[in-house]
Amino acid sequence: MELEVAADRGQRGAQLVGGVTDEAAQLGAAAPPANGVTAIQVVPTTSPQDERTDRLIDRLRDDVIPASGTQAHVGGVTAVSKDFASVTGDRLPYFVATIIALGFLLLMVAFRSLVVPLTAALMNLVAAAASFGVLVAIFQWGWGTELLGVGKEGPIAAFLPVIMLSLLFGLSMDYQVFLVSRMHEEWVHTKDNARAVRVGLAETSRVINCAAVALEAFILRTALVPAAMHLLGKANWWLPAGWRSGCRIRRWSRRWSRRPSNRRPGWRAADRPR
Repeated sequence: MELEVAADRGQRGAQLVGGVTDEAAQLGAAAPPANGVTAIQVVPTTSPQDERTDRLIDRLRDDVIPASGTQAHVGGVTAVSKDFASVTGDRLPYFVATIIALGFLLLMVAFRSLVVPLTAALMNLVAAAASFGVLVAIFQWGWGTELLGVGKEGPIAAFLPVIMLSLLFGLSMDYQVFLVSRMHEEWVHTKDNARAVRVGLAETSRVINCAAVALEAFILRTALVPAAMHLLGKANWWLPAGWRSGCRIRRWSRRWSRRPSNRRPGWRAADRPR
């Protein structure tokens, strides 16, 4: 990494850096002043992603530079990577909240319910937490690294959580829509929540199991989601009356639900013509 110091204070900055980096880093040669700035090379003795390297950067910024009495900046690839990780970690909760809020609003309008999008948000968080748990256990804690042949454990790249969350929430929302859409169709026709859950699960489980991985499909979508909807009963489809007027899909659903049904008493999903 580089320590950029004003040219007239470069010698003072080099002396201070050399006094605190005997064990943590080695002081390289200072580049000739250019545009009034002297660049001092500071080479850490630890790896770029090591915690001791982060502490060295913090010490330079918090202790060494203020004590030098000059304006200086710590840069270089290592410092930039640390800053990127810090900013990403600070903004990650806002990113997650935005994804959940948008998904909640879309599902609320589509299914005219508050409970269904809330259940979907909880299941998405469970799926994300489980995926990150496996990621940390293998690549950061080193569990099973020899068996999997992934090398030595280490910190996880800062950009990876953002990419994983985007993919996980997108896939999870697809499976949730597949499942609950069929349940909602049956609910509109019969107003029987137990029947809607049974028919929806029976007719979409094959698609979900073929498209999804084992944890997401089998445990969450075909086990926990139907179980939760059975327990919640008619509350799944509850929405305040004042909110219903804002959903255009409400008028379409009512017209569709008034159509005469050709289903005979005791009709089952298995009776549908293939």
